[in-house]
Formats: sequence, structure tokens, C-alpha cells
Amino acid sequence: MSIELKKSYKWSMVVPTSMGVRITPVNGQPVHSSDTFQMQATSAETNVASIASYLGLPVKVLTTFVKDSPVAQFIKSNLKNRHMDYEGAEVEQGDPWGFRHQFNIADSGYGARGPRVQNDRAGEVGRTLNVKDFDLERLFGEEGVQIVHLSGLIAALSPETGHFCLELARAAKKHGTRISFDLNHRASFWKDREKELHAIFTEIASVSDILIGNEEDFQLCLGIEGPEAGGQAIGDKIDSFKEMIIRVKKTFPNASVFATTLREVVNANEHLWGGIMLEKDNWHVVEPREIRVLDRIGGGDGFVGGMLYGILKGWAPEKWIQFGWATGALATTFLTDYAQPADEEMVWSVWSGNARVRR
Repeated sequence: MSIELKKSYKWSMVVPTSMGVRITPVNGQPVHSSDTFQMQATSAETNVASIASYLGLPVKVLTTFVKDSPVAQFIKSNLKNRHMDYEGAEVEQGDPWGFRHQFNIADSGYGARGPRVQNDRAGEVGRTLNVKDFDLERLFGEEGVQIVHLSGLIAALSPETGHFCLELARAAKKHGTRISFDLNHRASFWKDREKELHAIFTEIASVSDILIGNEEDFQLCLGIEGPEAGGQAIGDKIDSFKEMIIRVKKTFPNASVFATTLREVVNANEHLWGGIMLEKDNWHVVEPREIRVLDRIGGGDGFVGGMLYGILKGWAPEKWIQFGWATGALATTFLTDYAQPADEEMVWSVWSGNARVRR
């Protein structure tokens, strides 16, 4: 195994995040044609951590809440239901134009109609995430953390959150916590901030043990040349993805695990799904396989969550990507943005293609 984890710890995984809610039509119709919606608590980072939390590992969420908000209470109840501990500041809403939790308004798509997602993030309380609100010495030094998972979504959310992620990475490095970094580039977050964010992302990547991203992420966040984006004939591009990962490894030699998903969209409900992982000098490839999709949102996060779970469990590296592929595929069968595995057997059945009834 290429990653040695802390033996003394309270938390297997810690994730900083900005919690919000997603509203989705209950009938599979487009948003503009619907009058009844289902609401769920969501964030990319807790999507990742859900694999570990549902399978029994201790997870902690670092976030911030709007004080006395019913939406905040809804989110807190959801995190508890997902077996996650949390801590974070309570921020006054202020006037009616003050802070709130973000809204994600999503159409899952169907068949030839692709999904559409609108992010409504005005006044997002998560933009106030600040290192002063957390005792990092207690968290990493006294309690102990095996893996901290950082996302480019939080690192780029605001200048405060970028600094917060940097300080988390520095504290984790100091105390022997392994750092996972999913680049997650968002063009709207980076607009007019390229120089600032490139520096932040480069420093985090330089101390990370696990680097994850797609072809656009590595190119736009870190300036690493990669294959053309688009996902067509993805199975024929595996060598070009490997070449990109080799360039990433040469630039960031501290990391020992590099991974990217492979996705080709046939239609909204049928994808070809695969993955590539480089662990030390060992390639592990899952060739794209057909999966059926109920809702694609969170599939990539599920992949990362499953891979990190395999690392936390001390499995052989080839199982990390197999489990990640399967938890990513599993996530697309849920209407929630996160997979909710009942047990490891459910995940391995997805990997083996065994969808027979279990009695």
C-alpha cells in the first residue's frame, strides 16, 4: 500500500464544505414545466464523505450555518441522518437580503433531454468559512484525522474559503494527515481571479497525497496539458489521459495517487463509465462500461468517495478504483446527490454486474 495512514485518530475523514439544498421536480420533468419539487440537503464534499459515513467510518463536516434558519436545521438533521458529525459558526442572516444557504435547482433530464442545473448562490453563507472559526490544532493534533478531503469548489468559493483550505492543508501536513484534493474547476468561480486561484490550487496540490480531476480540471486549475474535453469515444483516449497524469505526477511529485473518471454520455439515462488511477508507478484502469442512470449528479463524487474508502480500509490499490467505480455508478441510481450504500456487498455487486434479487 502506497499511503500510510495515522493509527491514532478520531476521524477517518474530514471535509470542509458549504452546505445548500437542491430542489428537483418529482416527476422527472423540466424545472420550468413543474409545480411540485423534492428538496434535499447537498454539497459535493459531503457527497464524497457519504460513502465512508454510511459504511461506518467516523466523518466530520466543517461548515457554517445561518443562525436560526429552518433550512440550516433541515441540513443539520440531514447530516445527522447520514451519520456525520459537524461543526461550524452560526452566522446571523441580517436583513432579508443577507446570508442564506445556496439553492441548486436541477432537472435530472431524461433520454435525449440532458440535465440542466442552475446554481443560485447569492448571499451564500458558506463563502464566510474562516479558519478563525475552527481549532485546527485540536482537530488535527489532539483528535487526529486520517484523510482531509478538499475540493476546488470550496477553495475557489471566496478569498476567505481559499485561505481556509490552504490552512487546512498546512495543518494536515504538519500532523501527518493525508490530503485528498479534487480540483473541481468552475469557470464562474475563476472569472477574473485566475492568478490568485492558480497560486492557491498549486500550493494545495503540492502538499496533497491524492490528486483527482478530469482533463479540464488539470488544465484549467494547474496548467497541465490534457486531452480535448468532451467525452466522445472516451475509451480511445485512455493513453492521452495517462500522458496527462504522468505530466501531473512530474509537476507534483509529493502525491502518490492520481485519478480521473471517464464518462461518455450516450443519453441522459445511459452512460459509459470508467476510471484511471496511477498509484506510485502502477496503472489501474477500468475501461468504460455501460451503466443505467437515474440521476447523474454526484456520480463523480461517489467515485472519489469509494476510492478514499478503499484507502481508509487498507485494501490493495486495485480495489480502490474498483470500489470507486462501483460507488460512482451506485450514486447515479439514487435521486439524492450521494450514494447510500447499505453495506460493502451492495457496492461489490454493482462492480460484478450482479443485479439479481437478494432475499
